[in-house]
Amino acid sequence: MSRADDVLAQQKENLGKQIGVSRWFDITQEDVTQFAKTTQDEQFIHIDPQLAKTHSPFGGTIAHGFYVLSLAVAMAEESIEVPQGRKMGVNYGFEKIRFINPVPVGSRVRGLFVLESVEQKQPGAILSKMGLSVEIEGQEKPALVATWLGMAFY
Repeated sequence: MSRADDVLAQQKENLGKQIGVSRWFDITQEDVTQFAKTTQDEQFIHIDPQLAKTHSPFGGTIAHGFYVLSLAVAMAEESIEVPQGRKMGVNYGFEKIRFINPVPVGSRVRGLFVLESVEQKQPGAILSKMGLSVEIEGQEKPALVATWLGMAFY
């Protein structure tokens, strides 16, 4: 039995279970503004607190949905145990992403991960499907929900 076979068997035991909860991440105006510059999405609702307060339905600046989604990598890295022997993991894509609730600048978010499926795609390569929910501290509705695919190589 190969290392990938061992990992696959172990991961199948976790199907439908929460496999990670990240720490809370601060959403700062500085980080949102830097993301806006990097992605060239400098809409006022992200970078101008005064204008966003008076001219948007959000009452202030909000994080880009893609900024919040991009934090998923750090959230996963710190909260999901990596099986021993993994050589590398790559982002394989998303089956679904929904931005449900705007994330106000000054709030905090964290990621919750549920293992939905695992399968061996080729010898030594395991494809995992995870449910991701990014919560906003103190709010009932999450910022986003997604189905995230990752490929791990052993």
